[in-house]
Amino acid sequence: MPTSETWIALLALTGMEVVLGIDNIVFLSILVGKLPLAEQARARLIGLSLALLMRLGLLAAISWVMGLTAPLFVLFDHAFSGRHLILLGGGLFLVAKATHEIYDKMERAHPDDRTSSRHAAFWLIIVQLILLDLVFSLDSVITAVGMARQLWVMVVAMVVAVLLMLAFSGAISRFVERHPSLKMLGLSFLLLIGVMLVAEGMGQHVGKGYIYFAMAFSLGVEMLNIRVRQIHRPLVLHHPYEADVTRPKH
Repeated sequence: MPTSETWIALLALTGMEVVLGIDNIVFLSILVGKLPLAEQARARLIGLSLALLMRLGLLAAISWVMGLTAPLFVLFDHAFSGRHLILLGGGLFLVAKATHEIYDKMERAHPDDRTSSRHAAFWLIIVQLILLDLVFSLDSVITAVGMARQLWVMVVAMVVAVLLMLAFSGAISRFVERHPSLKMLGLSFLLLIGVMLVAEGMGQHVGKGYIYFAMAFSLGVEMLNIRVRQIHRPLVLHHPYEADVTRPKH
């Protein structure tokens, strides 16, 4: 019979898994937005299902996962383990991907995605999601092992977290697509997370609380900006001086 401590651990771990899943949702929303509208729901389902399967697979091979922390070689007075190499590779990939996407948004002209026939290949998007899921899943599983003792608690927490992400991922993706500034903010988050992963891979621990606080604060400010723009847009469209300028002269 589960004790009160077990239920508390389950709730805490589920909350932590949801927080850690923010990275997945941000990356998923940006990548899925490159696909035709008819394929976006399927891509979200496949991406999050693969994330769950990868987490459960790593839990099943928990002894192997914990073995990844054993040093493999020493370089520049730092002992690198398998976990360090995965975090380093994932961080570099995330930095490169976020930088490329920011350049693509800022420096290249794009027609409206809803009318353009130029879309990313479906399975290319899925492959990129798999690569990042590996990194995020490893971090998620190691966190779960540190917070809970029973395997069923870890499994239930991960399943509930992924189901919550799946339930809200569509609404989040559509909201991000409607507000381009949020997409740029999301890419900045990915760049920040990538730098954090590179630092972790090099053995420099960075408190995730600082990262998530910065993300939450920036998102809160941007939500206020979006609200202000919504309030003042009608005033700008119906400004009397604007009406005078656009009125034809006789």
